Amino acid sequence: MSQRIAIIVGHPDPKGGHFGNALAEAYAEGARKAGHEVRTIEVAQLALPVLRAAREWESGAVPASVRAAQGTIEWAAHLAIFYPLWLGAMPALLKAFFEQVMRPGFAIRTSGSGASWAGLLKGRSARVVVTMGMPAFIYRWYFRAHSLKSLERNILQFVGISPVRGTLIGSVETCGAERRGKWLGQLRALGASAK
Repeated sequence: MSQRIAIIVGHPDPKGGHFGNALAEAYAEGARKAGHEVRTIEVAQLALPVLRAAREWESGAVPASVRAAQGTIEWAAHLAIFYPLWLGAMPALLKAFFEQVMRPGFAIRTSGSGASWAGLLKGRSARVVVTMGMPAFIYRWYFRAHSLKSLERNILQFVGISPVRGTLIGSVETCGAERRGKWLGQLRALGASAK
């Protein structure tokens, strides 16, 4: 069955050319070959101001680039999010993107008092792919994959997106062409299955 997939490339370098960009392209290629519809959001290409106060998040003007990203996320049944691990977490620009996009009225509904909430993005699933310089097993077992878990629980599941699956790709600076080729093949297969 054909799916609508939004790929969110979270590397903040607008020049691209990173392994995470290649992984996102492989995922998109696999998805398209399997008959899925794909739209891509390149976070580094967006005019994205940083929110500095709760009132801006709750009722501030939504930039046009953010409205367009919200439209893509609303259209999608599945999100594929790619980012490099920087200082143990997602890059600041990607966090700023989620803060802008996941606003009340689009991603959550709150009660008048703000005491209760409901995720408005139910019915969507996600795959999060994190690249890093350290071996992935160290990040998973010693650091408990805290950035991935935070994105999964505190953002995606909070707004109703579930299930969320994660892929950790470590030692990206030192792995050779053969290993990179295997990862690209795995991401093509994940894209084809829309998982």
